[in-house]
Amino acid sequence: MARIGKRARIGLMLLAVCVAAIAVTCVLVGTGRLCITSAARPENRSSFDLPAYTSSNDQDGDGVDDQPDILAAALAYVETKPRYKSAYYASGYPDDGYRVCTDVVAVACREAGYDLQELVHEDIAASPETYDVDQPDSAIDFRRVRNLRVFFERNAQTLTCDPARIGEWQGGDIVVFENHIGIVSDRRNASGVPYLIHHASQFQLAYEEDALERYAPVVGHFRLG
Repeated sequence: MARIGKRARIGLMLLAVCVAAIAVTCVLVGTGRLCITSAARPENRSSFDLPAYTSSNDQDGDGVDDQPDILAAALAYVETKPRYKSAYYASGYPDDGYRVCTDVVAVACREAGYDLQELVHEDIAASPETYDVDQPDSAIDFRRVRNLRVFFERNAQTLTCDPARIGEWQGGDIVVFENHIGIVSDRRNASGVPYLIHHASQFQLAYEEDALERYAPVVGHFRLG
């Protein structure tokens, strides 16, 4: 009986250690101090022969047109493994490794030559009634999904919101949901629906996912350049 009791005590101790470790991990992940999100790219499962779109514009003059430029910048951004936390930054673009969904788009566009902090601020000043912003703030306005949706509606090509129309979706496009935003991947699932490059929460397992339909309905699909 004593031997059984000893084993039971060891088992309870191991269980307590595991529970404590899980609790600590959850706290670290929940506060954004530990990033569990993978930047590994999913396999392209599509067998559809869909021609790639080529933009006529090269906003940053680097010899690469806007479409692949935005896509490459989004992929490079998630390679840095940003941690998720919503906060205000007086500088506008976060500088401490913490980001949210709008930063995927803002950074990707900035690297392609479109500084959304400046552009959204200018567009709000030009048409404040369209944005319905009580007090414009250039440090945060470009990091709000609603404002980005309005900006792209006014300044970009507006495309289909139906993921089933696979030929009208291209890597580097911008997709907006009710309370979320991301960049369209150049890789697709077996049905030809493109994956989504995005940052939704600190518990997200991968930055690039087969999630375009999961976040539906799509309320905006845009293309710059």
